[in-house]
Amino acid sequence: MAHLKRFLIERDIPGIGGMSIVELCGAARASNRAIEQIGGAVHWQHSYVGGDKTFCVYLAESEAVVRKHAELSGIPITRITEVPQIIDPMTANN
Repeated sequence: MAHLKRFLIERDIPGIGGMSIVELCGAARASNRAIEQIGGAVHWQHSYVGGDKTFCVYLAESEAVVRKHAELSGIPITRITEVPQIIDPMTANN
């Protein structure tokens, strides 16, 4: 298996913050189906939903794989940012 990189995917989706859990479940199912089609090259960790945006964290082999996931799922991408490092409160202990 190739090395997976972390990506933050920003999506502009008008009204998503007001969608019901049923509507959000539909989007999650579409994402899961696309992941199954692609295989181990992409993993969805979680998404933050608010207002007219989502911010999704994915592990993937490449940006191209993330774009393929978007194409298969029908969920548009506004911006992709590779995240090479994470800092948090524990970082101060190093």
